[in-house]
Amino acid sequence: MPSTFTDTEDTLLPPYSFLDDYSEGAHPQLLEALLRTNATQQISYGNDSHSAEARQLIRQHLHATDDEVAIHFIPSGTAANLIGIASCLRPYEAVLTVESGHIVSKEAGAIEATGHKTILVPGVRGKMTPKNLERVVRQNQFFPHSAKPRLVYISNATELGTIYTRAEMAALSETCRRLDLLLFMDGARIGVALSAPGNDLTLRDLVDMTDIFWIGGTKMGALLGEAMVVRSHLADGFAFHLKQHGALLAKSRVMGVQFAELFREDLFFEMARHATEMAQTISVNFEALGYELAAPTETNQVFVILPDRLVARLEERFRFYVWDQREDETAVVRIVTSWATDKLQVDKFNAWVRSETTA
Repeated sequence: MPSTFTDTEDTLLPPYSFLDDYSEGAHPQLLEALLRTNATQQISYGNDSHSAEARQLIRQHLHATDDEVAIHFIPSGTAANLIGIASCLRPYEAVLTVESGHIVSKEAGAIEATGHKTILVPGVRGKMTPKNLERVVRQNQFFPHSAKPRLVYISNATELGTIYTRAEMAALSETCRRLDLLLFMDGARIGVALSAPGNDLTLRDLVDMTDIFWIGGTKMGALLGEAMVVRSHLADGFAFHLKQHGALLAKSRVMGVQFAELFREDLFFEMARHATEMAQTISVNFEALGYELAAPTETNQVFVILPDRLVARLEERFRFYVWDQREDETAVVRIVTSWATDKLQVDKFNAWVRSETTA
């Protein structure tokens, strides 16, 4: 039966995108700061005053001192993962990651290209668990014939949009230390993770519980840039890794200006809360209509199981990602909201879903 939802003007517009959280450019406040500081002369390669201010502001949010952590700005998330992980490991050491980890299938084998094996660990809702980690570590103890497990890679939020609780992080951190493993956190979406309604972790907790992690700017309103937080025992020579991998920008000031603006007050988490609220609005609508979520909606990603017919109809007006095409004429669809997601478009999306469901 044809849809009863009509909006002639809407059909003339390009499809609104829920594909990712970096389709838009940058928050106007960041652009204004870049324009305001544009004509000033600054020292290159991250030694500018804007980057220094950004580091200081981030440390204040971390409640950490200069002696505890070093902070480096890196242009992209893939570079942050590749350089951060490789800087920690000897050539024969391996990375442990859940099978849904971003480094497994979304970074073109970047970790393996550095010469480090990735060892897969079964995940639970996208998360690494101490029990599964220990079992896989035991299975890779055939020294010196097996690559040596040395670093655990996790992301928060995970690839499924789920978050780690403080208790889960504490247990995982303790397990890593007992097994002499480093703990690395991909923080591409750390903003939405730490501002999620169910979150009880703090940035200070991450300093205490991990060895190295990064704070994502690209997916939280910046034009580009991530802030790598390196504990002091791993910080020596990190800048050399950045330079060798082509990630030490001459105009690092571009990232410094933006991160200073993000952390000067509450802009970073304010944008994150908006993204999560928009996702919750979409998720609640799906559940009210009887659709099953493939993962709980804890942050700005909604994973829902939809019939192929509805997916095809929605694709006429909106862009999103078909995460998993199933054989029963259904698919797992991923809807991602951002700092800039328009509530009017969310309302239109929800109305269209309702119309197609009841038609």
